[in-house]
Amino acid sequence: MKDKRAIILTVLVTIAFAIVPFFLDVSTSYFGYFLFLSFCYTIIAQGWNLVAGYTGLISMGQHAFFGLGAYTTGIIWLRNITKTGYYFDPVTMILSGLVPVILAIIIGVPLLSRLRGDYFALGTLGVGEIIKVVFVKGGAFTGASDGLHLPSTVFESMRPYYWTGLFLAIFATAGVYFLTRSRVGLALRAIREDETSAASHGIHLLKYKIFAFAAGAFLAGLCGSLYGIYLFHINPDSVLKLDWTLYPILMCVIGGNGTIIGPVIGAFFMNALFVVTDIYLVQLHPIVAGLLIIIVMKFMPRGLIGLIDTIKSRGL
Repeated sequence: MKDKRAIILTVLVTIAFAIVPFFLDVSTSYFGYFLFLSFCYTIIAQGWNLVAGYTGLISMGQHAFFGLGAYTTGIIWLRNITKTGYYFDPVTMILSGLVPVILAIIIGVPLLSRLRGDYFALGTLGVGEIIKVVFVKGGAFTGASDGLHLPSTVFESMRPYYWTGLFLAIFATAGVYFLTRSRVGLALRAIREDETSAASHGIHLLKYKIFAFAAGAFLAGLCGSLYGIYLFHINPDSVLKLDWTLYPILMCVIGGNGTIIGPVIGAFFMNALFVVTDIYLVQLHPIVAGLLIIIVMKFMPRGLIGLIDTIKSRGL
């Protein structure tokens, strides 16, 4: 009964979001932009949630996968590689998700087979910064520090961005939901809880770790592709900045790490907080975010979703 209510509520919320552009001009409304950006945050947060929340791997290199997805879209588009429409072209966007997967596998094999915990986190952070330098020094192929300029004349409305963002956010959330309820998800949680015990029960640690790492990279790449199409100007400062690693971490911690709905709540909550602090507390933006993290870790270690469950259990 509980699952049935959750499904009905999810469908109703999805329909409500889907029909917003019919009642609101999302091209001129800031609220439409807020929702679009919240969808983007949800996508990349769910990717990090799968890696860290369900597998226990603290990755600090999501900005590399996000940026690589954006650059892949730009390079394919400008060089007419696939000879398709490019503007919201599914082939281009899928390829933009698969290229980060290849990178995740290449770096995942040596890192995940040798490093654990903080050392793995620092290793992925180092890789992310190396990727940024590579694109800055990439010359004409990557546009160097100026980046790539996509033909913005194709833009007509924010509607396709909004609906594509909503679809990808649903895809990411549903993908994590069904994956974590499969045998693969059981293996990932076993690795998170106790690697030694998981290995003793026949779970191939490296294989499942790389799978989770690559799946998170795929979602980050898809999000990067969408955001790159939105910007029309893809450069290291916009798509390879460390924010695209820190934001999903913040959102998962605030919302509830290792849960399905937690990253969604965290994405919308943190985006709203960013809006408020950008308007009223411009200079204190990082301080407010940092204090909020400390408060949540101290008093709400399970995030907002844990607080909601506590309130329900007490009948408040």
